[in-house]
Formats: sequence, C-alpha cells, structure tokens
Amino acid sequence: MNFIDEAYLEIKAGDGGSGASSFRREKYIPFGGPDGGDGGKGGDIYFKVNTNSNTLIDFQNKKIFNAKNGERGAGKNKFGAAGEDLIIEVPLGTVIYDNNTQEELIDCTDKIGIYLIAKGGDGGLGNAKFKSSTNQAPRKFTPGFEGEARSIRLELKSLADVGLVGFPNAGKSTFLNKVSSAKPKIGNYPFTTLRPHLGTIKGNESSYVIADIPGLIEGASDGAGLGIKFLKHISRTGLLLIFADLFSFENINPIKQVQLLKNELDSFKDDLTQKISWIVCNKIDLLSDEDISQIRKDLEKELKVTHDEVFFISAATGEGTSELLKRLETELLKDKQK
Repeated sequence: MNFIDEAYLEIKAGDGGSGASSFRREKYIPFGGPDGGDGGKGGDIYFKVNTNSNTLIDFQNKKIFNAKNGERGAGKNKFGAAGEDLIIEVPLGTVIYDNNTQEELIDCTDKIGIYLIAKGGDGGLGNAKFKSSTNQAPRKFTPGFEGEARSIRLELKSLADVGLVGFPNAGKSTFLNKVSSAKPKIGNYPFTTLRPHLGTIKGNESSYVIADIPGLIEGASDGAGLGIKFLKHISRTGLLLIFADLFSFENINPIKQVQLLKNELDSFKDDLTQKISWIVCNKIDLLSDEDISQIRKDLEKELKVTHDEVFFISAATGEGTSELLKRLETELLKDKQK
C-alpha cells in the first residue's frame, strides 16, 4: 500500500437555477400577469471529519467533486428546488490549502466540525420579480449564478499526543502493537510502515493517542526518501519518543542514531526539537545488564540528557514498557492541566 498523506482536488459547488419567464393562463383570464418563479440555489460543498479514517488514500483515484445544481424556476410562481449539498469526509488533522495561492483555508481539527469550502450559486429571478407599475408584463428573467470552484490541496497531519520517531526497524511498530490495539505491519526491511499508525493507550486516569511515524533516514528533512512526508505528521504531537536500536543491523551506535534523528528534527521547518523528547532504547532483551548500564552512561554523558529522559525497553517482550507508559500518562496529564 502506498502512503498517501497529500491529495489534489478540483471542486465545484452547484450553479443556481435560472428564473422562469411565464404568464398566468387561466380560463377567463387570457392576459394574466407574470408568474415565473425564481431558480433554486446551487449545492454547497463541505468538509467533515471522519474519525475512522487516518489516510487520504480514498482521493487517489477520485479527484473531481461537483455539488448538484439548483433547478430552474417554473410558472405559477414555483421556485426551483435547491441543489443537494455535497459533504466530503476527511481524516482528523487534514489541512486544506488553496492550490493556486497556497493559502491555508481550513484546518480540520474539530471531530464534530463541518467546514464550508465552496458556496453554491444563488438562483436567478423569475419574471414575476420584474413586474412594476410601468411594466405589467415583463419577460425579463435572470440566469442563476455560478457556484464557487476551487483547486485545493489536502495535507494530512496526524493528531496525536505522542509521536514515535526512529530509523527503520527500530521497533516502533512492535512497541505500538504491544501496548495498544493498533496493528501496524511489521517486517525487517526499510519503510515497513508506509503510513502513520495511531494507537490509543488506556492509562489509569486517562487515555492518549500515539502515532507511529514511518522510519526516518538521514536527509529526511530535505525530502530524502519518504521522510519529509512523515515529519509533517509529528508537527502536532506534544511529546516525541526517539527510538534508538540497541542491536542495529546497520551497526550505528545508539548515540549516533539519536544525533542523526535530532538533526533531522532540527532541520525540519517546524523545528521539532522544541518539543519534549525522550530517548527510548529498544531491544534490551538482546544485551546484557552490563552493556545496558554502560550505554546509559554514554548516552547521558554524550547527549547531555538526564536519567529520567532515557528509557530502556524491549518492545518484543514488553520489558520496561509499563514504566514508560506510566511516565507518558503523568507527563501528558501535567501538560493538560497547564
């Protein structure tokens, strides 16, 4: 499955229906007055959040959306029916931009919100509206107005409380799979995770959402590989967990891994290093206690981090994960109370 976090759409609200030119034609009233009704309003286009979706893949094949036009007015002062509105569902956290000006139009952060993006055209006037003391039999009517048309770009920025970042195969997906109901695809090759996965963690006092962001590679902030797309997803998370692989297949030591990852986060336009970040060293089940103790000392010394900013876990066995989850809940509750 391809990762889809961006989509380009052409949308067109409905045109208003034309007014009618009509005259009363009833028995014994051969020359009745004008009775042409107005045209109906064109349908509007709205965006609405679908909390069950976390990808824009539905827009990969369908890119053109049109609301219904209003109907034409009719005789006997009948107004044309309004065109049906069109509601397009998107994941929570979708940002909508004008593709021509790059202006941000809508940020879909409200789970129950509905957002107007293109307004339907008003209906035209029937000839009944043009009757006057000087013109008792007007034939004039007006066409409906065109609905708004836009070329837009959708960009998905996942909304989560915690973001997981790390090189491919650092064990983030295994961790999320272990501690939540999320079921990300797992395998021993780069970019196993091809789109962000969200997992809900139920704590003792609250629940929170963790986003597993596909593994970064050096140069991600410059657009290398798939990285630039994924960094967008953690721009909204309050806390980052930087995963270091203690048994890296690439033989990159944990200190170097964290340094490279922090460089990528620092280079990204949203300056992600301003966020709270903790280091999570994974795969302790493959190392001795002595090795782990030495790695902790080296990390704290070289990276200038405190003891409580570094966690050692085994995503595979679950060792150390309970302590990490408790600390996460405490930190997030503290942040919400500010």
